[in-house]
Amino acid sequence: MHHFKRLAASTAIVLCASGALAQDSITVAIQLEPPNLDPTSGAAQAIDSVLYANVFEGLTRFDADGAIIRGLAQSWDISEDGLTYTFNLAAGVTFHDGTTMDAEDVKFSLDRARAEDSTNAQKALFADIADVTVIDPLKLQVTLSKPNGMFLFNMAWGDAVIVAPESIDTIATNPIGTGPFAFANWVQGDRLELARNDSYWGAAPALETATFRFISDPTAAFAAMMAEDVDVFVGFPAPENLPQFAADPRFQVLNGNTEGETILAMNNQREPFDNPLVRRAVTHAIDRQAIIDGAMFGQGTPIGTHFAPHNPDYVDLLANSQFDPELSRSLLAEAGLADGFTTTLKLPPPSYARRGGEIIASQLRAVGIETEIANLEWAQWIEEVFTNKDFGLSIVSHTEPMDINIYANPGYYFQYDNADFRAVLDELNATTDPAGRSALLAQAQTIISEDYVNAYLFQLGVATVARAEITGLWVNQPTAAVDLTGVSWGN
Repeated sequence: MHHFKRLAASTAIVLCASGALAQDSITVAIQLEPPNLDPTSGAAQAIDSVLYANVFEGLTRFDADGAIIRGLAQSWDISEDGLTYTFNLAAGVTFHDGTTMDAEDVKFSLDRARAEDSTNAQKALFADIADVTVIDPLKLQVTLSKPNGMFLFNMAWGDAVIVAPESIDTIATNPIGTGPFAFANWVQGDRLELARNDSYWGAAPALETATFRFISDPTAAFAAMMAEDVDVFVGFPAPENLPQFAADPRFQVLNGNTEGETILAMNNQREPFDNPLVRRAVTHAIDRQAIIDGAMFGQGTPIGTHFAPHNPDYVDLLANSQFDPELSRSLLAEAGLADGFTTTLKLPPPSYARRGGEIIASQLRAVGIETEIANLEWAQWIEEVFTNKDFGLSIVSHTEPMDINIYANPGYYFQYDNADFRAVLDELNATTDPAGRSALLAQAQTIISEDYVNAYLFQLGVATVARAEITGLWVNQPTAAVDLTGVSWGN
């Protein structure tokens, strides 16, 4: 995403009593740099990649397997009608600036996220909160307007972390959380540094310092890893190099899955994508496997709707949008576009978008759809595509977990407006019975597949290349995070 100066990692090495080398510092590379450091208002996944569980904590959190576990809330009680959640908070928690974290801060965070003028990128997570009441410094009550079986799950998102009024004004450049690591330094375009929080309320992490480096170029990523300038690369951007790392005893390769539905997004309110025939024509023009093989070197699972294939509630709807250029051309003719049309294809920096975009452009060209490709930096993509909805087509991976609810928001960047879909989602939120939820999720997946809202490409895999001695890294990404809380250098 940014050019960078190659800097050798400064790794602190100390001698253990046993005489073995122990390292208390780590350098982690990721492809994208966060545009800002406020997970409660920024939409970019890179913010969570660096800060989730490391610097910021929520009431609940995701563990490495995607389970919802305790965060700042140590326990909770749910009323029989499912409307009232009483949270008991951990005692003795302070923010990195020394101020106390208590129920007032939780109320501030939740009220801020759900406020009318909130800029939270996932405001829907808080939509069912009717009231937040402080009972005492370590206890608060959250009352919902209607039961929501996803509420504890929603509170685990990076968008729901707890922040403080004292430090909120400068959070975008100086994030103050309660986590095991404190923000230390950000050299924009190059690196971000964290330092262990010695007054952390929970279990102390093994690492003393951690440096995140931002290396978007696949060739530079390979060079940095081979030179051991970086210790870990999460989301390694050059899958063609993975066999070489796997064969090198210095390294380990972790192949995991993500919650990232990679889609060719279509602007449903902009001509000609406001016509479902045209959207369907686009989907039949695309050969998913060619994109997975050509852009991802086979790392990815085809999807036919906006849902993770590893989720037990996934419905295989690939047949709705199989590769069929002849059908695509006839649908365009039926829509009055026999000669095709021209539109924009705006691509953010990740390899899946830049590499996939070239392949998709040529597949669309084969049925008469010309695309004007614009390669955007991440901040530009957020502004032009996500915020201003100024695009025809775009490619992006939606890495938030279980996020089919975005299709219930007509103001979301692809601007899908379907009252029937919203009704299904409302019913889902009010349903706690697992079989009932599965049936509604199947219905939701089917509606958006048959409406051809977007072209669903593949579930993003995630490959992590790391020094062989490092333990405790997440293999899968149940949320976009590089959780360093359990990471250490092995014996």
